[in-house]
Amino acid sequence: MAAGHFISWVTVIWAMTASACLVLALIHLRVWWRRRDALAHALFALMAVSTTFSACCELWMMWSASVVEFGAILRWLHVPAWILIIATVGFVRLYLRAGRPWLAWTVCGVRTLSLILDFSLHPNINYRVITALDHIPFLGEPVSVAVGVPSPWMLVGQLSLLLFVVFNVDAALSVRRRGDRRTAWLLGGSIAFFAAASTGQIILSLWGIVPMPLTISLFFLAIVAAMGFELSDDMLRAVQLSDELRESEERLGLAADAAGAGFWSWDFRTGRIWATEKARTLYGFGPSEEIAYSTFLGRIHPDDRERVHRDAQRAFQEAADFRSEYRVLLPDGDVRWIKAQARVVPNPQGGPDRMMGVAIDISLRKQQEGETASLRFELVHLGRVLSMSELSTTLAHEINQPLGAILNNASAAALLLHKARDNGEEIDMIVADIIQDAKRAGDVIRKVRGIVRKAEVNFEPLHVNTLIGEVVALFQNTIGMNGVTVQITPNPELPRVRGDRVRLQQVLVNLFSNAMDAMRDSSAKTLTFRSALEPPGLVTVSVSDSGAGLGPAVKDRVFTPFVTTMKDGLGMGLRICRTIIEEHGGRIWAENNPDAGAVFHFSLRVWSEETA
Repeated sequence: MAAGHFISWVTVIWAMTASACLVLALIHLRVWWRRRDALAHALFALMAVSTTFSACCELWMMWSASVVEFGAILRWLHVPAWILIIATVGFVRLYLRAGRPWLAWTVCGVRTLSLILDFSLHPNINYRVITALDHIPFLGEPVSVAVGVPSPWMLVGQLSLLLFVVFNVDAALSVRRRGDRRTAWLLGGSIAFFAAASTGQIILSLWGIVPMPLTISLFFLAIVAAMGFELSDDMLRAVQLSDELRESEERLGLAADAAGAGFWSWDFRTGRIWATEKARTLYGFGPSEEIAYSTFLGRIHPDDRERVHRDAQRAFQEAADFRSEYRVLLPDGDVRWIKAQARVVPNPQGGPDRMMGVAIDISLRKQQEGETASLRFELVHLGRVLSMSELSTTLAHEINQPLGAILNNASAAALLLHKARDNGEEIDMIVADIIQDAKRAGDVIRKVRGIVRKAEVNFEPLHVNTLIGEVVALFQNTIGMNGVTVQITPNPELPRVRGDRVRLQQVLVNLFSNAMDAMRDSSAKTLTFRSALEPPGLVTVSVSDSGAGLGPAVKDRVFTPFVTTMKDGLGMGLRICRTIIEEHGGRIWAENNPDAGAVFHFSLRVWSEETA
């Protein structure tokens, strides 16, 4: 080949090495710049840059024309070499999570001592004196190598290299023992092998055993390539995960839109709230409006604001989940019901960092609940009105008795007033009877009115035995006219239950009326009331009769609306009883007696401060 077309392979190879390392360094430096927690990429970039400078120093040494120039370059070559070793140790510890800490610190310490000695000695730590430069053929062209007296201090630097090799071999074995054979061989093994090869080449070259130039950058290029391949593989997996995450976010967004849910995040440090477009719409915020916590609280309905703020602060302080239902007062005056659920996300120190949650519009559900409650209220009221058909006979008889007595006593009192004044004591007794009979009539009317009238549920502590006695007393004459024997078997030590007096009386009236109707054609009519305490904290009331019992056709559907065995019944009484008992948090059920008839049971919770 003509001299004008001579290609310097040394220049080409070292220039390509430096360029490749620099490009890799820039790529991973950018990754670290965007993700500051990705320290492995920062250490890799530092290694790649150091390899670039090592290649430049080695190429410069091979072109050196004087002893002074060669010695100065060799001294400065220790700087990128020191960075290479420190960065590699850090990379292995951080990325591979391997290598003994004490050995890592020893490698870094000895190499730092070597660098200090290098700049303390003349011309450098490797030679006492460089006497001349020898030009030897290398890759088809002459390159410069030093001829001189090696310095014994060079052993400090070479000791750090040997410790560096031991550290990497130990790290590779640790990764292999951990079960990650691929990483152990590909990355850990590559670092250990090329570190050992580089160490051997340095020792042979600087002690003059094998005359050749230093080629540290070529060995570390192989290490950088292995590391770059592994990190690039991680980056490819990250891209794949990013694509999968994007698809997952799209599916989640579609599901959230279908459910009417909006996502939000509250940063505790800044007090700022990030919200999706749907969440902004739910709370009445504009697309670009900045949301502070105080602004968010301002949208909460005044009646709910303090409760929501208290629950949010408790979740923040206790790192607990946040769940709440509250009203939002929109700028146009509309009120919207929101159900929010969130979780506190901790910071690296374990303290609360932010709260992430979801908000759902439940206005329609709340409206339906209100309509359902209204219908239930009307249903209960209808049941009370229907009960009047059963009470009419008793009502007329019970009121006629005290009214007749009042009339007779008043007539007698009028006659006595015309007689001698010494009958004053008898007149007082008659007047007292009038007052007592009037009270009796008033009690009957008040009880019936309480059953019929509309009223809100009023839970209070009640004695079921007292309720049973009141209902039996109300039907006393009906019991006598129908020849029914009533047996009451109460537990005298029963605790009070949590209930509404009028509603529970309605249940007992319905069960009593059904029992009376079931025994209409029976020869022996026995109606039994029982009360008992059963675990865990339940009071059970049973109403049994001696009628024909529940037939197979209605036994499992007795509480279903419009199912009845009564000739003139509507089939709503037992359904209303079930609604009332469930409203009290209890349970009602029916079964046949072993002998004859049916028995209806219902259980209620014992009164306590927690259930109040």
